[in-house]
Amino acid sequence: MSDQQKPPDKSEIRLTRQFDEIERNVPRWVARMLSWLRRPGVQLIRIPLGLLLIIGGIFSFLPVLGIWMLPLGLLILALDVRLLRGPVTNGIIRVRKWWRHRRSVAARKRRSD
Repeated sequence: MSDQQKPPDKSEIRLTRQFDEIERNVPRWVARMLSWLRRPGVQLIRIPLGLLLIIGGIFSFLPVLGIWMLPLGLLILALDVRLLRGPVTNGIIRVRKWWRHRRSVAARKRRSD
């Protein structure tokens, strides 16, 4: 059986949910690009793109590249590499919880000022 014929596992379902949430919270053009990259037939573009982003993130000390490339590359690569799905999904969930907490603390601080 090919990977597309197998029923999705728990980590794939969680990753899909996180991608859906990300797409709802980013600018429309970014959401369209992520949606396009998630299509099954784009695997030949996704894997090299993910690897290039990871390499670019490693060389973030160079002026054009940035550390933002590393998590984005892992996120894109996790679509095709089953081993990365769990850790990447857990990382997304933790960052989103941290971000919500940080925003609520900042909002409370603004109200108290």
